[in-house]
Amino acid sequence: MQSAMFLALQHNRGSPLENTPNTGLQQKGDEKRGRMRKTILKDWKARLNYFLQHSPASNDPPKTVQGKKGKKYAYCRPSPEEAQKWSEAFDELLASTYGVTAFRAFLKSEFSEENIEFWLACDEFKKTRSPHKLTSKARKIYDEFVEKEAPKEINIDFQTREMITKTLAEPTRSCFEAAEKRVYSLMENNSYPRFLQSEFYQELCKRPQITQEAQGT
Repeated sequence: MQSAMFLALQHNRGSPLENTPNTGLQQKGDEKRGRMRKTILKDWKARLNYFLQHSPASNDPPKTVQGKKGKKYAYCRPSPEEAQKWSEAFDELLASTYGVTAFRAFLKSEFSEENIEFWLACDEFKKTRSPHKLTSKARKIYDEFVEKEAPKEINIDFQTREMITKTLAEPTRSCFEAAEKRVYSLMENNSYPRFLQSEFYQELCKRPQITQEAQGT
């Protein structure tokens, strides 16, 4: 009896030691992911700060930015009053070109930029008039965001994904509507409040300080 108890104690003592290598590997993995996250956050914070430093104020001439296909876009930093309006409603933020750019960069720092990118892709998709282009664009959105293990897979349920899959042969402008509502809700209820609390957004809402030099003129 005593021998059996001794063996049982020895077995129990051995178990933690057996798990130690796995625990160590897990800790190293967590540390590595933590360092990667800090590096990415630092990189995107620098990019957000770049927006602040290189965007002209709303009363200055807007900067022209070269976009895709050679298109040019006027780019102007919002006034503190305009930025403050973004906190009134999520739609106010999405209605602002600069607001969407800032929010997109913020989501990038949170590893969830696929949400705003999917929403923007759907918004553009609904403006498509050609049936042929509608089909090709629907397939592109599906392959990039909807399909299981897609490069930028969004968080939707199985039923919604299956419903979209069935519409790909003859897609309509509303075929992504259920997924779009789901992603919109995720952004509005989760990411949007954090964005409003972020250091970057708070900086946009600040009025520029008047220097003594400016006061003297």
